Amino acid sequence: MRAALLALAVAAAFPAGALAQDDVGLPLGSTVPAAQVQDLDGRALDLAQLIGRKPVLVEFWATWCPICAALLPRMEAAYQRYGTRVDFLVVGVGINESRSSMQRHLDRHPMPFRFFFDADGAAVRAFQAPSTSYVVTLDAQGRVVYTGTGSDQDLETALRRALGERRGS
Repeated sequence: MRAALLALAVAAAFPAGALAQDDVGLPLGSTVPAAQVQDLDGRALDLAQLIGRKPVLVEFWATWCPICAALLPRMEAAYQRYGTRVDFLVVGVGINESRSSMQRHLDRHPMPFRFFFDADGAAVRAFQAPSTSYVVTLDAQGRVVYTGTGSDQDLETALRRALGERRGS
């Protein structure tokens, strides 16, 4: 588990475009195995309970991640456009992070997404997250339609895929 968490920290230091979109983590078309996380009140939840009803965008994130901060304007714009049709879930990784540090950060810098904490790396392993800023988009059936890392991800295209929309729809 420590190796997976260390890999996240190391990968977060890569330049924003170092990993190609759709070529990292989970294979396209796959489904995500169950993964226990905690809400910010410490209650356990299986992420699988939130997948398979409507499209979902999941970002692996940390308060200390500069790439996550750079991706935030794209995330917020995507939420403004698609937030009523897509669930936006942010999973805080357990590297130099705690639920309380996440909560303090969100109190100072509110964001409209649902936040969870991955204390033991279960979600990191289940989603094969190579780094923070890793985004996985799932369609309404829970199949992976997009993966990517970095601050310049095309979330618009990822969300259109998840919703089954074509360009110009």
